[in-house]
Amino acid sequence: MDVQKFLSAAACIFVLSACGAKSADSVFSENSALDSSACMGQAVKNKFIVQWEDGKFTVESAKDADEFKEKFIKPNLSNIKQVEYDRLIQLDRSTSSTVTTTAAADPWGQTMIHADALWSQGIYGQNIKVAVVDAYVDVTHPQIAPRIAINTGEVPNNGKDDDGNGYVDDYYGASFVSNPGTASTVSPHGTHVAGIIAADPSSGSVYGTAPRAQIIPAQFIANDGGGSLGDAVLALQYAAARGAKIINASWGGAPCVASLRNAFQQLEAKGILIVVAAGNDGRDIDVDPEFPASFNLSNQITVAASSRSDFMTSWSNSGFSLVHVAAPGEQILSTIPGNRTAYMDGTSMATPFVSGAAALLWSAKPNATAVQIKSALLQSVDVTSGHEFKVSTRGRINVQKALQVLNTLVP
Repeated sequence: MDVQKFLSAAACIFVLSACGAKSADSVFSENSALDSSACMGQAVKNKFIVQWEDGKFTVESAKDADEFKEKFIKPNLSNIKQVEYDRLIQLDRSTSSTVTTTAAADPWGQTMIHADALWSQGIYGQNIKVAVVDAYVDVTHPQIAPRIAINTGEVPNNGKDDDGNGYVDDYYGASFVSNPGTASTVSPHGTHVAGIIAADPSSGSVYGTAPRAQIIPAQFIANDGGGSLGDAVLALQYAAARGAKIINASWGGAPCVASLRNAFQQLEAKGILIVVAAGNDGRDIDVDPEFPASFNLSNQITVAASSRSDFMTSWSNSGFSLVHVAAPGEQILSTIPGNRTAYMDGTSMATPFVSGAAALLWSAKPNATAVQIKSALLQSVDVTSGHEFKVSTRGRINVQKALQVLNTLVP
């Protein structure tokens, strides 16, 4: 797929209303370049993502597109900017996992990226909020509970929106899962990601990369690993409203994601850093794009996975243009629900190392911008002669060196 052609098509859809008289067809075009058979195969035919002129997103339902145009779009046309079908989206699934309740500490990834060098300087990610837009995060896990960004304006479990932010009982975070599915076990994915970012090492064997950062859980993935584009957009919107400086996104979806790109661009305008998994299919996403990994915005870092031996893993997606850095993503010990731990593999595990590294840098330099944090991380990678990574920087992150670079960018 030609990435530039796709993004140009998405831009055309976004500005259709400015090219002539606004109509139900112009804000929700059935004949657009994005409505290919591949896209329609992922569409949820009775759910629609609406972007309003004020920038907010909602997810609406109707029997079908014709009913939605007549009964929703036309009466609200002056306030609507864009509409698209909701679409299926999937976790960037781990390639393997091994559950354990007795694992000894094994922070090899944090050591490899030199996070411990910042810890020795008293830099732990303190006061930085990182949103885990993902599956369920177990806020009762002893290593996660101290790191949750509590919404103090909310009273838990009273069925009310106490702080008037539009979300009921979001004391610990919020869930946007519209279809819970039928899985009988809780997905470990979100809790594992959260632990890599900020697990409290004083309460167990897992070391978070930024062990005093604050986690904002924003769930949109059900326990079976499935979710929707609309729920993802709502979760991103919530994360921004809660004050996240960094958003971790370890998932991917179909190429028909105009609303998701628009949501990412809003995060870009707000100065929020978003860290995205490259994917686990072993493919070059410069040639065969993965979204949101391939958006390549100024506030985005797309992450490949490296091994204990500091090589790119065979299953990690890559790309000399659209993937920026590598980070540890194989045999990663972290938290999972039920006061347990597990080793898991995947770019899903590599991504939170970069989110945690960004939290460390931001806590050291609170006045830095997202672009400066990204620049520091990309300019300071470790490159090993003879096995450069297939990413734009050719290397794996080194947060100790990144802080040195950031000190020159933000005196």
